[in-house]
Amino acid sequence: MKRILFVEDDLSLISGLSFAIKKQGYEIDIARTSLAAETLWINGKYDLVILDVSLPDGSGYDICGEIRKTSKIPIMFLTAADEETDIIMGLDMGGDDYITKPFKLAVFLSRINALLRRSDNFNQADTELNANGIKVQLLKGEVYKNGEQLDLTASEYKLLCLFMENPDIVLSPEQILGKLWDCNENYIDNNTLTVYIRRLRTKIEDNPSEPQSIITVRRMGYKWNIVD
Repeated sequence: MKRILFVEDDLSLISGLSFAIKKQGYEIDIARTSLAAETLWINGKYDLVILDVSLPDGSGYDICGEIRKTSKIPIMFLTAADEETDIIMGLDMGGDDYITKPFKLAVFLSRINALLRRSDNFNQADTELNANGIKVQLLKGEVYKNGEQLDLTASEYKLLCLFMENPDIVLSPEQILGKLWDCNENYIDNNTLTVYIRRLRTKIEDNPSEPQSIITVRRMGYKWNIVD
């Protein structure tokens, strides 16, 4: 049974959402503060974390940062903020999805199911990917460039895996976003994807301004180019 850590201080939300999550067949642990979340995280084993950004004693961003030091578990941010800068910040911190209040319960549950499904798909992939001096050890969630380990966010890691699993195939922005986030909401748009592409290039390309691995195909999308 999948187990979810739900970090939220609003009692009315906790009551309704936790009931709905349990009806989906998931186990759930609830933390109303950053300190409680830290304790549960250390002592528990989870398949998904749902983080409210604003907490009485801290920020969901800080919790996300701590989790990302040791785990690539899917993380969803839950917040009332809908500014683009907040969204990009959450994703760049290592979040996998972002939903703003108010939202429809069916959409919320669909996002949870999608994140858990994608996580399972990544875990069932081949154990290793190799190309252009980049090696991905999928079982460990580790990436190396010419033998040196790279520090990627969870979304950068998934984006890299998607490219390397589809070599020399042009992927449209819609295909990439659909594979990584399974949603059509406007806040995850081409501009957000461009940010991810640029940041991933800075980590894997020898010269990010003249990329050789992640190639832009004008008016079509991007592809992972196998360098001879």
